[in-house]
Amino acid sequence: MSFRVESASNQAIENRANPNNQKIDRTFSTFLNESLQNQTTATEMKISHHAQKRMAERGIQLNQSDLTTIEGAVEELSQKGSKNSLIVYKDMALIASIANRTIITAMTTNEIETVTNIDSVKKINA
Repeated sequence: MSFRVESASNQAIENRANPNNQKIDRTFSTFLNESLQNQTTATEMKISHHAQKRMAERGIQLNQSDLTTIEGAVEELSQKGSKNSLIVYKDMALIASIANRTIITAMTTNEIETVTNIDSVKKINA
């Protein structure tokens, strides 16, 4: 099996669906620049509806300082390539989706028996 690679032209191409026949730039650099401009830099943590219910049931409350601390831990886990992590903080255990920056569920540290489907654990010293 052989493959042949030809260099692609970096010229703008004609968009046939465009009624005015305007040329649209379809180069890789254009797509890359658009992607970088549209990229969100939000580091704000979200708490899923499920996690909110569990926190209410268990009397777990997070203030802004707690969320800031957890955001820092999530950023560190993200840089290390984690996907789903158990974060132990104060007397609570939070399972978080690192890519989505979302707390999925919450429990007290006394409730931890078996935790599955995580790839990392981070203990935050309070």
